[in-house]
Parts: sequence; C-alpha cells; structure tokens
Amino acid sequence: MQALVKIGTSQYLVQPGQELLVDRPQVDAVLLVSDEDKVHIGQPTVEGAIVTLKDLGEIKGDKVRTAKFKAKSRYRKVRGFRPTYHRVKVVKVSLDTREKKE
Repeated sequence: MQALVKIGTSQYLVQPGQELLVDRPQVDAVLLVSDEDKVHIGQPTVEGAIVTLKDLGEIKGDKVRTAKFKAKSRYRKVRGFRPTYHRVKVVKVSLDTREKKE
C-alpha cells in the first residue's frame, strides 16, 4: 500500500518501511492512497486514511553558503547555515473504507 502525503510544504510518495528526511515529523494531509487494485484520490484529502510515522531523531543537513558581493567597492559577505531535518520511518499506511452512517 502506498500513499501520497503532505508534510510541511512538500509532498512525498511513501510506503511502509521507507525512511525520509523531512522538516517536521508529522503528516499534514493524506492526498492519495493506493492499494494493489484500487486508488483512492482525495478531494482534497482522503477520508479515513492514516499514515503513521516514527521519529528517528534530528540530523543536520549539508552546509548552505550564501555570498553577497559588490564589484569595485571591496564588499564581500559570506554566511552559512545547516538546516535541521527529522529522520522518520513510515510504520503503517491504512485506510478505513467503512461508510459513515449519518
């Protein structure tokens, strides 16, 4: 079973057992769920779909350097930072297909 999930501002196609590097360790929305024979497309989200993540800890990404430069004025600035990511593992993707009785 696969699912298309929105985590932060990014979308990921995930399946159980997969590991990801994400900004936040929580799923904002489940947009699509695919079984072996059926595909459930959300409008905008899939009702009853649950994707469970396990947070494996924080890690720092590669250093990102930015530079400012102005010609003929001896102006140079270099700054850098290392973004923090969460390493998460997809534990389970499930879909409750029971009809809601109103």
